[in-house]
Amino acid sequence: MKLRNDPQRFGAIALLFHWLVALAVIGLFALGFYMVDLGYYDPWYRKGPDLHRSIGILLFITMVLRLGWRFISPPPAPLPTHKPWEKISAHLTHWALYLLLFVAMVSGYLISSADGSSVAVFNWFSVPSVSGHQTGLEDTAGMIHYWVTWAVIGLAGVHALAAVKHHLFDRDDTLRRILGLSPREPSRISTNTHHPS
Repeated sequence: MKLRNDPQRFGAIALLFHWLVALAVIGLFALGFYMVDLGYYDPWYRKGPDLHRSIGILLFITMVLRLGWRFISPPPAPLPTHKPWEKISAHLTHWALYLLLFVAMVSGYLISSADGSSVAVFNWFSVPSVSGHQTGLEDTAGMIHYWVTWAVIGLAGVHALAAVKHHLFDRDDTLRRILGLSPREPSRISTNTHHPS
């Protein structure tokens, strides 16, 4: 498999970015949902948020790199079987997901740094607060973070269902391309379709 994308297929780097981001987003959402009801004496009361913040910052860095790679190595062209409205909706969905993810990550960072403290990333490095202590910022950022993360999951679900629809009903290579699989072999024409001359 090539590292770069070509007009027909995704390269290894784009596939790695796609699935790393997908796994991180699902994992962060699940962890965030789990953390809501943790009690003060639960071992994950502090461990969970630390892990959530660290992965969130690394995801932000990964998304910046992914965007850069998208401009260096543009994604494959849409399949010729895709209808115009499918091409437009896929394009809008991708950019909406990018926008929502960045809003989710920035709002998450503002929640943690609204008191002026820096955000530690696995004790490897820290990201300083850009806002300083701001009263009320944590609540506002928290509300934005909550609703935007739900929007990300909802839109990602629609995106995944569209890929499954292309695979099962349209019988095209949309899903196979993002899984890094080879294109389907052209269907053989059944002998039953031949008409006697």
